[in-house]
Amino acid sequence: SNAQNMRGVLLVLAGLFASFSPLGCDQQGSIPEDLLVLTVASQETDGFRRFLRSAKHFNYTIKVLGGGETWEGGDYISPPGGGQKVRLLKSALEDIQEENKVILFVDSYDVIFSSGPKELLKKFQQAKHRVVFSAETLIWPDRHLEDKHPHVREGKRFLGAGGFIGYAPNLKKMVSDWSGADSDSDQLYFTKIYINPEKRKSINITLDSKCRLFQNLHGALDEVVLKFEDGRVRARNVLYDTLPVIIHGNGPTKINYLGNYIPNLWTFETGCTICNENLRPLSGLQSEYPVVVIGIFIQQPTPFVTVFFERLLNLKYPKNRIQLFIYNQVKYYVQIQNYDSELMFKTITICIFFNNNIDCEYFFSIDVDVVLKNEDTLRILIELNKPFIAPMMTKPGRLWTNFWGALSADGYYARSEDYVDIVQGHRVGLWNVPYVSHIFLIKADALRTDLKDPDLFESATLDPDMAFCSKVRNKGVFMFVTNMHTYGRVLSTENYQTNHLHNDLWQMFENPVEWEERYIHENYSKVLKDAFIETPCPDVYWFPVFTDVACKHLIEEMEHFGQWSGGGNVDNRIQGGYENVPTIDIHMNQIGYEKEWHKFLLDYVAPVTEQMYPGYYTRFDLAFVVRYKPDEQPALRPHHDASTFTINIALNQVGIDYQGGGCRFLRYNCSIKAPRRGWALMHPGRLTHYHEGLPTVEGVRYIVVSFVDP
Repeated sequence: SNAQNMRGVLLVLAGLFASFSPLGCDQQGSIPEDLLVLTVASQETDGFRRFLRSAKHFNYTIKVLGGGETWEGGDYISPPGGGQKVRLLKSALEDIQEENKVILFVDSYDVIFSSGPKELLKKFQQAKHRVVFSAETLIWPDRHLEDKHPHVREGKRFLGAGGFIGYAPNLKKMVSDWSGADSDSDQLYFTKIYINPEKRKSINITLDSKCRLFQNLHGALDEVVLKFEDGRVRARNVLYDTLPVIIHGNGPTKINYLGNYIPNLWTFETGCTICNENLRPLSGLQSEYPVVVIGIFIQQPTPFVTVFFERLLNLKYPKNRIQLFIYNQVKYYVQIQNYDSELMFKTITICIFFNNNIDCEYFFSIDVDVVLKNEDTLRILIELNKPFIAPMMTKPGRLWTNFWGALSADGYYARSEDYVDIVQGHRVGLWNVPYVSHIFLIKADALRTDLKDPDLFESATLDPDMAFCSKVRNKGVFMFVTNMHTYGRVLSTENYQTNHLHNDLWQMFENPVEWEERYIHENYSKVLKDAFIETPCPDVYWFPVFTDVACKHLIEEMEHFGQWSGGGNVDNRIQGGYENVPTIDIHMNQIGYEKEWHKFLLDYVAPVTEQMYPGYYTRFDLAFVVRYKPDEQPALRPHHDASTFTINIALNQVGIDYQGGGCRFLRYNCSIKAPRRGWALMHPGRLTHYHEGLPTVEGVRYIVVSFVDP
């Protein structure tokens, strides 16, 4: 008969689970002989392994039902469903004859233990009933049955079928008349028994209304906090001041962040206890490195794209073990295609994961707004050996990251109690989270099996990233984030404009860290810290401020604009309309750069002027780029500047871009004939520093000039 066959299968499974550590718990030791945990698992998911780990930690005896069966009991999210569990339970109970055997029946994929059998049995006995069900804040699947639930003096009054404990004979009696389909609702079946006064009394059922044994998280997230004590962690229900033994992440919220701690995965004493488990060390042999497909996604205009590809090229990973896929839906970046050839990568299509013809082990997805600072990122993620893992990314000065710590009841963002500590690095480890974006590494096997559906990013209500993460969660694949190293950050792209030649120059306000790395000289920090300032002439200070890229971009931006002044005395751009010492130039406000230039002067020049001229408040006025050419305006006659002091930055290189040029201070007969590209000259503008621009005899010379306190 089917029942005998099932008994035979269960006996074989029980033997297997007792023999192999991945699927069973040690049945030896000082555990109560009268408690048996039954659970249903048709496949070995990340959640199932987490359940077994916590059970093994507390020496529970586990018997797994349904192994190898196809799951027909629904998706746990939308009723009906779960009837298959009742059928399997009924069959398993037939083999149990002991009158005093206590059976705990729980889900497994979204359940963890936070304490041991001794405490569970004690609390069960204190309930003074033969069967105790977990309790819910919310009623489902049939709200019309609400009034039929008995009222409780304090606590939750609705039954939850995801966990119950009772004596075997009482449980047998409870499921004796089950004859439903596997797809029928177990929740509705047990609810109807409970709301029937005669059956409730006959079977002797009560609810764990104050969550002393069971904590269901659906609709109860605000009730539960972590409790750290003596090197272990458990959940505390602050509403009832109880310490539940079993945590059940039912509904869309799952276990949330609690599963990263309970019972001992992360403690203040030990830190992360699982971060070094099941690692995949990569040897020095490049041929043994797994093949990785890197998918780059350009979905909106994004600053510093060239820098992104430079960093990608610098990844410390064998280039012959990388294949590249670029998805670009922004016309602005068609020029990138010319740059790609330098990357020495092979371009392929992402559909490799829907067939088995490509030999790759991982897919590394990166949005182009990711600033990947750590060159070891890819190797670190692979060595952590998770099916799905992301490096934590931040935004400077903000608590924003590329992951969510928890989900709200409706499946959107919620801040977990540990989120700030993780972001700020006070808690370091591997964190199972409900949502990641921008950058992640997935094992290709997961994409070929659990995540093979072509509509992973599609949803009628959710954005693509949320839809993707929701489907990954529902497939039972854990998404991990690691903050064990610093990996990088994510750019702000909201206000990025593309109406200039070098739009990144305008990113001072939106992405100041990236702007500084791109445009400020690598030795600028030494100017104030180590007095890295030269004095080539009396009271003339010389210090590095711009990178070569900054100089190049400013020149090209001005030439692209192209509206150079004629070099005459009449100049309607300035107050009064008359220039005594005219140059061929373009003012910063002509290209819409006055705000950015002012911030540059305040952030990078003012600190130097205040050190060189103590007590002198810096106020800036006119700023412009000057062009000197032999056949246009090769030099500038002796003059005073219309300033208290002047900033003069060389934008190109003497001897390479032009011949001649320089600046001579007549009072001191002191000349600077080899100005360094990106270095600023700072000198008084009036009285003592009468000066001239020396002739440019070949090529084109560019400088940028700012007048201070005119």
